[in-house]
Amino acid sequence: MRRRMRGGTKLWILFIVLVVGAVAAAGVVWNEVNRFADASMAIRKDEPSIVIPRGAGFNRIVDELQARKLSAAPHWFWRMLAERMHVTRDLHAGEYALRPGMTPRQLLEDMANARVVQHRFTIVDGWNFHELRQALDQAPVLKHETASMTDAQIMQRVGAGDEKPEGRFLPETYAFVRGDSDLDILKRAYRDMNTLLKQAWASRAENLPLKTPYQALILASIVEKETGRADERPRIAGVFVRRLRRGMLLQTDPTVIYGMGDAYHGNIRKRDLETDTPYNTYVHPGLPPTPIALPGKPAIEAALHPADGEALYFVAKGDGSHAFSDTLAQHDRAVRCYQLKRCPGGKP
Repeated sequence: MRRRMRGGTKLWILFIVLVVGAVAAAGVVWNEVNRFADASMAIRKDEPSIVIPRGAGFNRIVDELQARKLSAAPHWFWRMLAERMHVTRDLHAGEYALRPGMTPRQLLEDMANARVVQHRFTIVDGWNFHELRQALDQAPVLKHETASMTDAQIMQRVGAGDEKPEGRFLPETYAFVRGDSDLDILKRAYRDMNTLLKQAWASRAENLPLKTPYQALILASIVEKETGRADERPRIAGVFVRRLRRGMLLQTDPTVIYGMGDAYHGNIRKRDLETDTPYNTYVHPGLPPTPIALPGKPAIEAALHPADGEALYFVAKGDGSHAFSDTLAQHDRAVRCYQLKRCPGGKP
C-alpha cells in the first residue's frame, strides 16, 4: 500500500512539475510576444508603405510582412498577437503607411481599421481639359484608364452623355487610395461641379443676362482666365455682365487664345483678333459656345454675384492687377499708360 502511494505521489509531483514548467514556458513566450508587439519594426526610408492585395488571407499577409523583413520574429508571433488583439479575420487589403518607430501592434491596428494611405490629386483652377488629362496621365499611383479614350468617351464614362468636357470638372484637391483610377477622379470632379453649379445658380443675383447655369459656367471660365486676384474677380465679372446687357462685344483675349489652340505661341497679333473662330469675342457677340477653362468656386461665385459699378473696360497694369475704366476715353488713356508706357508725367 505504501509503495502504491509513493508511486502515485511521484506521478502527482511530476504532473505539478510539468504544469509549472508549461506555465513558466508560456510566461516566457507571452513576454516575448509582448516585446515583439511593441518593438519598432525595421522600416526603410525607400519603402514608406506596404500593399496588401485584395483577397489575401492572414498567412499571406504575414508572408508579405516577413518578405519585407519588417521583423525577424517567427510567423506564429504575428498570429499570437493578432489573436490576442482579436483581429485575425479583420485585416483589410490596401496600402498602409510604414512610419518610423512603428510597431507590429500599430500596423495590425491600422490594417484592422482600414487606415489606408490617402493620396491626393489637385485639379488646378484655370486648367483646360487638355491640361487636366495630361496631369492625370502623369500622376503616380493612380490607375490610368483614360489614356486611350477620346474626350467624348470619357464624358460617356463619367455619366455626362454628349456634354463637352471643358469646364465641367471642379478644381479641387481629391483624396484617393491606391487602386483608384483617373476615371474615378473625373467622376467625382464632374459630380462636384454639377452640385456646386446647381447651388450657386439657385442663389444667383437678380437680373443677370445669363439664361442657364451653363452660361454662368462659361462666364466664370472667362473670369478665371482674366485674373488670379480674388478682389478683382467680381469687378471683372461686373464688366462682362454690363457688356452683355448692352450687347457689346466682350473682347476678351483668353477666348481668342483658346480658339487659336496650338497656333498660340505666347502673343496675340492683330490678325488673330480678326480671325473668325467660334471663340473670338472680338468678332462674335455674346458668350463663346463653351467654357474656356475649369473655373474654381470663387470664379463661379463672382460670375453669379458681379460687383456693381459703371466700368465697361479694364486693362492689365503689369503687376497682376487691372485698371478699370467707365468710358472708352478713360480706357484709351489707361492703355497708353500701362501697355504703351506713355503715362502723363512718366508715372501711372
